[in-house]
Amino acid sequence: MFENRKESFPEREERIQALWEKEKVFLKSVKERENAPLFATYDGPPFATGLPHYGHLLAGTIKDVVPRYKTMKGYYVPRRFGWDCHGLPVENEIVQTHELSGAAEIEQFGIAAFNEECRSIVLRYTEQWKSTVNRMGRWVDFDRTYKTMDPTFMESVWWVFGQLWKQGLVYEGFKVMPFSAELGTPLSNFEANLNYRDVDDPSIIVIFPLEEDPQTSLLVWTTTPWTLPSNLAVMVGGELDYVKVRDKEGKLYVLGKARLEAYFKEEVEILETFKGKKLQGKRYKPLFNYFVEKASPKAFTIILEDSVGEDEGTGLVHCAPAFGEVDFFACANAEIELVCPVDQNGKFTAEVPDLEGVYVKDADKSLIKRIKEMGRLFHQATIRHRYPFCWRSDTPLIYKAVHTWFVAVEKIKDKILASNEHIHWVPGHLKYGRFGKWLENARDWAISRNRYWGTPIPIWRSQEGDLIVIDSVKELEKRTGKKVKDLHRHFIDSLTFEEKGKVYMRVPEVFDCWFESGSMPYAQNHFPFENEKETQEAFPADFIAEGLDQTRCWFYTLNILSTALFEKPAFKNVIVNGIILAEDGTKMSKRLKNYPEPEVVINKYGADAIRLYLLHSPAVQADDLRFCEKGVELVLRQFLIPLWNSYVFLSTYATIYQWKPDGAKPQTDIDRWILSLLQKLVQDVERGMDGYVLSEAVDPFVSFIEQLTNWYIRRCRSRFWADEDTEDRKEAFQTLYTVLIELSKVAAPFVPFISDAIYQDLRKGSDPLSVHLCDFPTYNGTLRDEILEKEMAFVQTAVSMGHALRKEHKLKVRQPLAKAHLISADENVIQLLKGQESLILEELNVKAIAYHREEKGFVEVSIKPNFRTLGRRAGPLMKKVQAAFLNLSPHALDQGPIELDLDGEKFPITEEDVLIERTVKEGIVASTEGVITIALDTTLNDELLMEGLAREIVNKVNTQRRNEGFEVTDRIILRLDTTPRVKKCFQEHEMYIVGEVLAKEVLFEKTEGTEWDLNGEKAIISLKKH
Repeated sequence: MFENRKESFPEREERIQALWEKEKVFLKSVKERENAPLFATYDGPPFATGLPHYGHLLAGTIKDVVPRYKTMKGYYVPRRFGWDCHGLPVENEIVQTHELSGAAEIEQFGIAAFNEECRSIVLRYTEQWKSTVNRMGRWVDFDRTYKTMDPTFMESVWWVFGQLWKQGLVYEGFKVMPFSAELGTPLSNFEANLNYRDVDDPSIIVIFPLEEDPQTSLLVWTTTPWTLPSNLAVMVGGELDYVKVRDKEGKLYVLGKARLEAYFKEEVEILETFKGKKLQGKRYKPLFNYFVEKASPKAFTIILEDSVGEDEGTGLVHCAPAFGEVDFFACANAEIELVCPVDQNGKFTAEVPDLEGVYVKDADKSLIKRIKEMGRLFHQATIRHRYPFCWRSDTPLIYKAVHTWFVAVEKIKDKILASNEHIHWVPGHLKYGRFGKWLENARDWAISRNRYWGTPIPIWRSQEGDLIVIDSVKELEKRTGKKVKDLHRHFIDSLTFEEKGKVYMRVPEVFDCWFESGSMPYAQNHFPFENEKETQEAFPADFIAEGLDQTRCWFYTLNILSTALFEKPAFKNVIVNGIILAEDGTKMSKRLKNYPEPEVVINKYGADAIRLYLLHSPAVQADDLRFCEKGVELVLRQFLIPLWNSYVFLSTYATIYQWKPDGAKPQTDIDRWILSLLQKLVQDVERGMDGYVLSEAVDPFVSFIEQLTNWYIRRCRSRFWADEDTEDRKEAFQTLYTVLIELSKVAAPFVPFISDAIYQDLRKGSDPLSVHLCDFPTYNGTLRDEILEKEMAFVQTAVSMGHALRKEHKLKVRQPLAKAHLISADENVIQLLKGQESLILEELNVKAIAYHREEKGFVEVSIKPNFRTLGRRAGPLMKKVQAAFLNLSPHALDQGPIELDLDGEKFPITEEDVLIERTVKEGIVASTEGVITIALDTTLNDELLMEGLAREIVNKVNTQRRNEGFEVTDRIILRLDTTPRVKKCFQEHEMYIVGEVLAKEVLFEKTEGTEWDLNGEKAIISLKKH
């Protein structure tokens, strides 16, 4: 007990971590609660192909805080880690390593070789992940990790798919999808939303002559010239107004009436005005002849589409159904089949022979030039707009019709919305905001990818087009007669079977990796093939946490699948954190090196500092955080060092006086106050944690550290170093010991290292081995004294204002003043302040306090309406209410609620409807806050100046003691070479000075030492141990 080691914060954390590992504290914390109620968590699997970044540290800290707290509250909280092993991130690395371009080269390389190389790198960084996760103080089970590439996991994914198939929720079709030409695969809509950028693109207007009236041309707008070879229709708004005009050259054009001024700056003759529906079915001359022979009979006609607007373009929109979602559905409704002359590498096929092999985006310029040469280009410009980029390859996406397998999300949208009603979201606005609105606009989910390293979609198709879904390894082995040891493509693509004379072969697609991670609640346990009870007990999860981006990814897919399978949400409570950006507000980038490496920051400041920095930031409320290393340093300096120093303070004096915990009952106000605040802290943290609002738990903890170190210990120092073994000293020791050991338990979920370090040095032999094996403190209402808390809060307000006034007028706190005036119209406040008068006198360093209830001499008081409360009630009467307030006295509500007379109509006003403002009168040295005003008498006589000088001497001598390494109990010989005024000060205040600096002898003589400025008096001071 009371060991005081010399070690840095990171060194201390490594010592505590070694203790945890040696004693298997995490395993014990879980094992000891095995028979307790289960608290189930799901851990979203990260990719182990990259190293953990600050986003992982933030989410990981949140995912550690809640389970630690719940464990201390008596729950059984197993914590299983997992790895996301499949998908584009892994494939992309192998593609880049071997410089493979497109599917043909991958297949030439060999699917088996390609997949095995993917497998070989998937877990490349697991050891670094384990090291970082452990070093951050996060406790997870790395011995029972699940991997999405395990055959057991993949088989459960098959089962999930099989259940959807049986419900008729899976279908095959074409859909225009965000498509990565670089990766050769479609992306889901929520993946496409991950990486939008501002880009410049061409905006052109093309001339389309009407077939029945070639002298009249449609002015058709597009921002994707590369899609013009695939044009099959022109879209107009049926209820929009259109005009036929003749320009000054006699040419005839049709465009939206609202867009006329945008393109015809000179006067034109309007020949006709009509609704867009009049144009429906009219044929026009195609721009190119690529598909004139192959196109549907109804191609190259004008069709109606409600989404056509008149804010931009011409009101007539080019339509290529293979390259736009709106286009696709509009043409489908018009019975126009799509054409798609673009391959999976984003290049034109032989169907557009003069552009064959050209990447579509590279074709824009040559197409515009050609259209201009044809005399069909009416207008050309450049627009800046938001455009999606591939979140993996960082290349522009295109929209392209792809063959894919879909989950019919729209069929079960109402059920998914109903599931969301049972989820507690933090922050709450996400429930009906970002997440809820995403659900309301949910589209069918494209779950297949034309890729290689993933869970194969278990559909076998016959040449006749019949489909069979296989949802287990056992069924596959039964049908094929082959033993199946792995479910990846290169093991099962060759497996065929025959049924009713038809041969079935597997379709080539694999699952989108989000389908796998969405299946994680079941697949991690190989449900339903085993662990059925364990899975069902842990579903839905009690808690999950991830970043804001997962509202459209993992949170979304989890709930689609859980609702489809069981008509339940996948989780009950979720904390959503914000995104961590570089200090300049840009995205963190390894290439730009615009952030410090996490490992470096951990080794410099310690994990607790990073944890508390993140937890005490807007990021836990789903707001973005600009990561700043100085912020981590500030947290260490402002909170963790003072917290540790409070333990060192107790340890130092307990060792000197050989004090042991004795259960002394506190009697003094300040002891009862800090113990009352401790109970309030327990209550506040409990309330915040039980509601999953981490800011409401962490902020009170941080505030308590300030109260403990900056007020309690500072106010009580002299009680601890008192020479006599008094009851007061025992009570001070016992109070601080109680506070620190209980505080270590409250803080344990947030800052696990320093909490256990303090606990280890304070615990008794019979106490649990670690603070993380303790129960969370139980709130004890008998120790609360809310009146005393309120009293001390008023005192602190008054003292804070007094100190601010001193600073403003350059009056050191060490300089005594004659008088302070405390003013409040509230008699209760006056009485509360009087109850702590001696404390206020000492803190403000004044000789006397005068109390005043009359404010007139010091401040101007005004009353204003509180629009926040009145706005809801007053509505249209608000202006009358404001006018009525002009005639109200600031004391109008002193006797209780009143009623305003609004032209005969009575309107009630309560205390919450008003704001009382106090402004210090000009020429008064005063400050006001809330209901308290303080004024200082700043006149200084020689007596006060001498006393101030005495305090200055004490300050400088004690500073020199610390600088020269004296122990706090060392008695000294004090030598001064100084002025007569300083000598006179010693004569008048000798007992005070020598008592404060522990001087046994004071000598005024020539000496070599440290030179100081003592309020304008020069002094050379030297110290020697007595």
